[in-house]
Amino acid sequence: MPFEIDVTQEAELDLDTIRPYHRNQILDGIETHLRHTPTRESRSRIKSLRLLDSPAYRLRIGDFRVYYDVDEATRTVTVLRVLSKEVSLSYLAEMEKDL
Repeated sequence: MPFEIDVTQEAELDLDTIRPYHRNQILDGIETHLRHTPTRESRSRIKSLRLLDSPAYRLRIGDFRVYYDVDEATRTVTVLRVLSKEVSLSYLAEMEKDL
């Protein structure tokens, strides 16, 4: 049974700032990788963020990172942010600081 994908308002705003070509790649990647197996880690594409409770996972799509949480009980993936690699570093530093 496929997962439902919810996109937060912050992630929607992030997507609005990305060029249409890259935005389409990101949306295709979200559909391809998160619809059926959002927790299956790989060497470079999906990583579990062990030091953080939320976001729990990161999906790499080119130079962009999609941060998301998974609720297995409701079969829902919540996309929290979609950021460039450079912005992701400061985002993760901020998340770790809040611990």
